[in-house]
Order: sequence, then structure tokens, then C-alpha cells
Amino acid sequence: MRWKAYLLIFDGLADWEPALALCEINKSGKLDIATVGFSAEPVTSMGGLRIIPELTLDAVDPEQTGVFIMPGGAMWEQGPQAETIELLGRLNARGTIIAAICGATLEVVRAGLTHGLQHTSNSKGYLKAMLPEYRDDAHYVDKPAVSDRNLITASGLGSVEFACEILRGLNIYNGEELQELHAMFKHGVIPARYAI
Repeated sequence: MRWKAYLLIFDGLADWEPALALCEINKSGKLDIATVGFSAEPVTSMGGLRIIPELTLDAVDPEQTGVFIMPGGAMWEQGPQAETIELLGRLNARGTIIAAICGATLEVVRAGLTHGLQHTSNSKGYLKAMLPEYRDDAHYVDKPAVSDRNLITASGLGSVEFACEILRGLNIYNGEELQELHAMFKHGVIPARYAI
């Protein structure tokens, strides 16, 4: 059985946010990548890409899931998605890596996954404004991306850090390789071995 890296897709998803993580996962060959939709209908990303889901949420097998990636998008600010919250509960019970960035962090809060765990989002004020019931602010960390146990959360401005935390969680790269990846994609630092 090969592990899966599932990407949740929906109309208006912020397509750039999971892009670096997916690229590096795919290059590693360690997991298969699959897109998951709320239905089998094609969706259109914020960048105008038309994407066809490979399967629907109800077909996700937690036993095959290495990571479940949730990009941001305005949908998350409209309220909870019952199907997502139910699946998050099943994945969390198995200790599966759940990675949410930008507005998708709202859904992991709604699912109760931030209780007692360090987490981040677009800001603490964003979580409080969008979710008046939010009570986990003692564990909020003001960083671009945060990992705690099997939960990875990130600000919409932290897509590079988000990728690094996912790759660390999946043991795809070691610490030195992650520092190099971060330096390249965040600061434009070309590794010395590539210098001509």
C-alpha cells in the first residue's frame, strides 16, 4: 500500500498555497498525490485553474492517508463544512498529518483540533473575529507556520514555511535540506552547489 497525500479542492481554493509542498512531495516519489472534492464536479481555483477531483471526501481512506492538505479560500469564512469536520475527526484519531493554511485554519479550529496544541493562522485576531467561540488563544503562536503533533497550521503568507513543515512531518527532507529549501524559495538564495 502506498501512502497518499490528499489535497482538498473546492471552488476558489488558493492554488499557490500548497504548490511547493505538493511539488516536493511529488519529486520525492514517496507518496501518491490525489485531489479530493466535495463532489466529483470540476472546481476552479482562485488562479483560474480548472481541476477535476480524483475522489470525493467520503472515499478518503484514513488508513492510506499520509497527509491531508487544506488550502485557504473564501469558502472557509462562510461557515463549517460538516463532511470536512467528520473526516478531520477520523484522520486525527489515527494521528494522520492534517495541514491547514490561511482560511482552512478556521475549519481545524471548528473541528476542535487546536485544543491544547500550538497553532497559527492569519492572526489571532482573525480567528477571534471569524470564530467568536475560539478559546485556544493560549496556544496561538505568531509564526508563519507551526507544527504540533500531527497538526500543521500556517498563515496565508507562510506557504514556504507550510511546505517545510509538511516535508518535515513526512520525513522527506532532513533539517539541512529544509533550511536550504526555505532559503531558496523565501529569500532567493541559490545553494553553492548550483553555482557555476
